Amino acid sequence: MAVTKVDGPDSARERGSSSRRVFLYSVLLTLQYGAQPLISKRFIRREVIVTSSVITCEVVKVICALILLAKNGNLKKLYKEWTLVGALTASGLPAAIYALQNSLLQISYKNLDSLTFSILNQTKLFFTALFTYIILRQRQSIQQIGALFLLIVAAMLLSIGEGTSKGYSTDNSELVLFYGIVPILVASVLSGLASALCQWASQVKKHSSYLMTIEMSIFGCMCLLVSTFKSADGHAIGQHGFFYGWTPLTLIPVIFNAVGGILVGLVTSYAGGVRKGFVIVSALLVTALLQFIFDGKPPSFYCLVALPLVISSISIYQKYPYRIKKKEA
Repeated sequence: MAVTKVDGPDSARERGSSSRRVFLYSVLLTLQYGAQPLISKRFIRREVIVTSSVITCEVVKVICALILLAKNGNLKKLYKEWTLVGALTASGLPAAIYALQNSLLQISYKNLDSLTFSILNQTKLFFTALFTYIILRQRQSIQQIGALFLLIVAAMLLSIGEGTSKGYSTDNSELVLFYGIVPILVASVLSGLASALCQWASQVKKHSSYLMTIEMSIFGCMCLLVSTFKSADGHAIGQHGFFYGWTPLTLIPVIFNAVGGILVGLVTSYAGGVRKGFVIVSALLVTALLQFIFDGKPPSFYCLVALPLVISSISIYQKYPYRIKKKEA
């Protein structure tokens, strides 16, 4: 007969503490993701150069992560153990993949209507689950697979509600296919791969999520700085200055976004990339609620239909995890 392992009280307490931590991080990230569009719209002026806000956000992330590492007493230990090869393996590859993904998204966004772009962008949830299985061998139960499809449907409905009001059409089918649909599908594949790699680095290689945040922010800043030599933002910075259009209030969404970046690392580390997808879709509902409260914009019909789907998918995914079938010897 197969031997059943009985967990002790310490193990049970540790799992309970971890579950509460995951829940807290997920709720905070959902609120941050949901509120970010409204905060950015109110406090970032149109004149602000995008690259300047992104780089500043990455710098703030590095500072916050260093403070948290110092508070935990791990800063000195990680500094002694840090190696360039380890950083490139754990964070360099995902950072490069995310940089390529963002470039493909920009190309696709210019050649697709908003509705098609938003719907195809949700396929990254499927690819995240796929690469999590390939790289980490993390299986999903039948119920969890069903919950993922429910979530994708909900995400598409939310995208339809957002995209119908600002869509446009184009008659050039080849342009749409090769410079619209193909880039966003490749970007979704890359997003799933990068998310799985980050989860592998944190859960298998035991790479600190704070350290990964620091490394990926530095690599990301390096890519952005190189791109400014030939980009429109680089020209604008050279002409007007790095902080052109900034006000003291601009720091609010920048810091808020930086905190969100740290939470993304924590959720990925403790819960995985698939659950991060649930957080992001749930945040779309938070955005709709906040728009109704502060802007008086009522939720669309699609949003109301998506709400029970999101709640159901989260409940099913949590309730029916994959269980290894025990075989009798």
